[in-house]
Amino acid sequence: MFYTYILGSLKDKELYIGSTNDLKRRIQEHNSGEVFSTKTRKPFKLLYYEAYSLEKEARLREISLKSRGQARIQVLKRIKLTIDLLQKE
Repeated sequence: MFYTYILGSLKDKELYIGSTNDLKRRIQEHNSGEVFSTKTRKPFKLLYYEAYSLEKEARLREISLKSRGQARIQVLKRIKLTIDLLQKE
C-alpha cells in the first residue's frame, strides 16, 4: 500500500502533506528530525491519510493536495475539526 498523508505541526500549527509506502516509519522520521523539510517543525501529529494500491496514485494525490486547488479545499473541510483541535494543543 501507498499513502498520502497530512501532518499537523504541534510547534507552528502548520500542515505538511506527503506520501510514502510506510506511514508509521515516515511519521517517525518526521518526528525524529530525519526529514530535512520538517526537522525544525517537529513534533507532528497525523491528521489524515488515504491509502492507494499504486505509488503513482498516492504521488498524484499528494501533488493535487499541495496545489491549493479544489481537492485541497475539500480535504481541509473534511478534517476541519481535527485541524481546529490541533490549533488548541
